[in-house]
Amino acid sequence: MQETFLSHLIELRSRLVRAVGTVLAVFALLSFWAGDIYDLLAQPMLQTLPAGTRMIATGVVTPFFVPIKVTLMVAFVVCLPMVLYQAWAFVAPGLYAHEKRLALPLVLGSTVLFLLGMAFCYFIVFGWVFKFIAEFAPESINLAPDIEEYLSFVMTMFLAFGLTFEVPVIVVLLTRIGVVDIEALKKGRPYVVVGAFVVAAVITPPDVISQFMLALPMWLLYELGIVIARAVTPQQRRDAVVPGTSDDA
Repeated sequence: MQETFLSHLIELRSRLVRAVGTVLAVFALLSFWAGDIYDLLAQPMLQTLPAGTRMIATGVVTPFFVPIKVTLMVAFVVCLPMVLYQAWAFVAPGLYAHEKRLALPLVLGSTVLFLLGMAFCYFIVFGWVFKFIAEFAPESINLAPDIEEYLSFVMTMFLAFGLTFEVPVIVVLLTRIGVVDIEALKKGRPYVVVGAFVVAAVITPPDVISQFMLALPMWLLYELGIVIARAVTPQQRRDAVVPGTSDDA
């Protein structure tokens, strides 16, 4: 028993070293372009500022550390498939065949959906949000955002939209392990819609457009999760859980 536990620890350490080493190697390569990477991240905000206006850095070491943090984030995103593969390789030997068939698509799907959520936020949401902030600001204010606060805001939004796009994976997983059934998911639609707008109101800036742009995908992805769950759930399980109920959406 002790040898088995130690072998698992050694295997875990090996997988962690490979994952972290890959991220650090990519980070070291990208660090030569850290400033350019931050400039790219700042483009949605810069495009809404008045001509000639730039962002500011209020800290002494902020101009150095903020681009480094952004570059590390990009390196992790680039290496995410490798990181998830190491996690998969560690847990796969202990899974049954049917669990392996389920786990691998969930890992791949969650990765793609999280990246899609970040892309949706960067290319679509940021433009609306920063435009609203710039137009709402009084003319007596010189709008010059701090780069560290901007990074904190961007990271929060990326995380919010990335997790929002994970809704189909969560719905499918809960259905497959038997926590909920299709009928319960369909009956929960009104609560999901209300909850989506509540979450959007808490996370996003106080404008209707950005709140709507988070809440609407959350609801639509929930519906997509129901469709996928219906397709991957065995018919006999659906019939056994909800006998005699209608299958209409």
